[in-house]
Amino acid sequence: MLKASDLFTFPESLPFGATFPADSAPWEWVPLIKKALAGIEFVSYDGEVPPGFEIEGSVYIHPSVRLPAFGAIQGPAYIAEGCELRPGVYIRGNVIAGAGCVLGNSCEFKNCLLLDGVQVPHFSYVGDSVLGNKAHLGAGVICSNLRLDQTEVPVQLADGERVSSGMRKLGALLGDEAEVGCNSVLNPGSILGKRALVMPSMAFRGSLPASTTAYTREPISTAPRIG
Repeated sequence: MLKASDLFTFPESLPFGATFPADSAPWEWVPLIKKALAGIEFVSYDGEVPPGFEIEGSVYIHPSVRLPAFGAIQGPAYIAEGCELRPGVYIRGNVIAGAGCVLGNSCEFKNCLLLDGVQVPHFSYVGDSVLGNKAHLGAGVICSNLRLDQTEVPVQLADGERVSSGMRKLGALLGDEAEVGCNSVLNPGSILGKRALVMPSMAFRGSLPASTTAYTREPISTAPRIG
């Protein structure tokens, strides 16, 4: 069975390592985000809060973070050192962002864990998902988290086995350094291995092995990733 440690290395920048077991299934980390944030208390932000930016609920923002002219954070949320929040960002509860993440303009984040160095720069939705260290989403990438029939989201592993996630809402699980091209949609329960790459304008589903590339001609067609 796939383990979280096959996709992610939990960074020292985040104080929640004990909450996320390395030997659990990676999708089991998603409901643990709320648990990890349960003990957070609001910390007064020392920097300037622009008039057009709203902060509500229990939120930790590292002093190094500068807030954009407009946007919103609804707690609970944890924003670590060196994160960049861009105009129009909407952080909608149960969000953890590790050191040096980019939470981009007009992007929405909900119940998600972003490990160190994640980049989501433009016009994306990330819900009920885990993005590994240095994972990157091109402009307009959507991590879809709800099936059209609104039933439980199954997880299809790389060997073709389908397992129950036990969750009605489950987005994407991206391994460390995974990349997704512009305007692609990751269907509910999609898994990308470490350094896997999804080409632009795809509707991807299932699992993509580490260091391979999914091309547009077939959603699950793969080839070794170069570079």
